[in-house]
Amino acid sequence: MSAIPTELQYTAEHEWVTTGDPATIGITANAAEALGDVVYLELPEVGSQVTAGSVCGEIESTKSVSEIYSPVTGTVVEVNEDAVGDPSLVNSDPYGQGWLLRVEVVATGPLLSAQEYAELVEG
Repeated sequence: MSAIPTELQYTAEHEWVTTGDPATIGITANAAEALGDVVYLELPEVGSQVTAGSVCGEIESTKSVSEIYSPVTGTVVEVNEDAVGDPSLVNSDPYGQGWLLRVEVVATGPLLSAQEYAELVEG
């Protein structure tokens, strides 16, 4: 398994989020590995509202289609157009160039620390 960055927070659905405003959101390396080669991303439009714990997009791989859940509630202020154009960035650099969206946060959902997330995926 890949190293889990300690500066991020995580959801039980395998998304990560940065602290700060706007918050950056992506999927974990664990999720990217489980999905296989990512071939398509459907992300919310800039200006749209997302709600913590609710579906905010889809990620399609050669194996399956999975939903993306927002770890926070707020307004989408940026979408990673580079990743939309080249979804393989999610596989090659899930915590860097493969980020998905940035949200101006008004509330957070239940989040896990890196340690708690590691216990979840290892358990």
